Amino acid sequence: MKSMTLQQAGKTKSDPWRPAVPAWWVILTNELADLWVGGKALYLILAYSIMLAIQTFVLATNFELSLFTPPQMIFELLKSFIQVSLLIGLIIGADSISGERDRATLEGLLLTPATRRQIILGKFLASLSAWPVALCISVPSMFLLAQGDPVLGPALLWAALVSGLLASAFTAIGMIVSFWCNSNKTSFFVSLGIFLVVILMGQVIGTTQNGVFGQLLLLINPIPAGFTFLSRMLGLPPLPTQVGSLQFSVNPWSLLQSPGIFSVAVMGLLFYYLGPRLTVEDSRWSQLWSKLTRMVGLSVIACLILSLNVTSVLALPPAQSESSDLQISITRDSASVKTGDTTMFDTTVTNISSQTIHPVIVAMNIINLSKTGDVVDPEDWAPQRAQYIDSLEPNQSSTLSWEVNAVLDGDFMVYLVAIPHPNSAEASSQVVASRGLHLSVAKYASLNPSGIVPYVIGVPIVLVAAIFLLFRMRRRQIDAGDPE
Repeated sequence: MKSMTLQQAGKTKSDPWRPAVPAWWVILTNELADLWVGGKALYLILAYSIMLAIQTFVLATNFELSLFTPPQMIFELLKSFIQVSLLIGLIIGADSISGERDRATLEGLLLTPATRRQIILGKFLASLSAWPVALCISVPSMFLLAQGDPVLGPALLWAALVSGLLASAFTAIGMIVSFWCNSNKTSFFVSLGIFLVVILMGQVIGTTQNGVFGQLLLLINPIPAGFTFLSRMLGLPPLPTQVGSLQFSVNPWSLLQSPGIFSVAVMGLLFYYLGPRLTVEDSRWSQLWSKLTRMVGLSVIACLILSLNVTSVLALPPAQSESSDLQISITRDSASVKTGDTTMFDTTVTNISSQTIHPVIVAMNIINLSKTGDVVDPEDWAPQRAQYIDSLEPNQSSTLSWEVNAVLDGDFMVYLVAIPHPNSAEASSQVVASRGLHLSVAKYASLNPSGIVPYVIGVPIVLVAAIFLLFRMRRRQIDAGDPE
């Protein structure tokens, strides 16, 4: 028995020492305590909850915005959630490493048994922790605006997927910037600059979608690609993508390639290249980053100018065709709906000539029949104002489907025109109009604002109370002699 005890003791001494928990988990818990118990993340979430409450209230009370369909309301809310969650992750990530340098605590962290990749992993997961909290806060607003529509479930699923990819990427970007900056102020400034550039490029894309350069940016920039994917999955009208003379509708799943590749590339750079090279301070990185930021700044300005001026030049001219006789019919003569409802109808375009007609443009227009009524903006009523028919053989017909969203009450006339493309810049063509669709729209309040007020007031108050109680508990612990 005594010899067996000695053998067991010998085996015990030879066993390698292993920590009770992984080092990255210890760093993660400490970072989470610093962010949430210390209040940094709570302040950002509180600011987001106030902004979310204001947006929800405006969507519910503004006359024109309240007439949006539930999928449209949820889509607008999701765009704000994604942009704010990216900004929060970027801000927290920008403080993760340069903040340690400013506080002179990075050297002590590097002396711990944790590897540099474990340090980066723990800080990354902690910086990403604000994203699911922001999503949870957004759920009640989405539930109220959905008004029982079944789109709520898919919206949560696809929003979690898209925002997860983008939030991971931008949190990693903030940490990369923080890795290369010795000053916390510089890290914040550069990170916010990158965020604004990406957002502005998304706005530029929205105004240059007809050019080749604009279409390439649409496929490369992860934020517009993610928004387009969400709009498709929520059943909103798709946006056609043009590259050269080819026009097609992008496969929704292909739109996730840009956010996915972007996220993998950025996190690969952070974990596999920069992670093992983490140091207390490296003047070489600082000098390189200073030069790089100047070059990137000049390049971004040049790209913005180029995208605004060159896109119209890169838009390829449409193919030429000869004008011919056309007929256009509509499946409905009248419709009675309420504000916020959607009307669907079809039109059939027929080539009654003996010649083939190449591109035919079919455009929709809406007018108010009342001389004293509000002016109609067809862009608000029809998600797809024009459709294109590549060619029509003699006696061939093409059927097109249309959707009209009733925005204002009153009497309106919807009509369509078929336009054969002219032969040359000096030529014209005969426009053919359809019968009018008489649309009678009655008033209807699509959302009750009284159900929104308790939420938009209650959520920020609950967060403020939580912050107050948390700080009071910390004060009591400090007064009792417990700094933790």
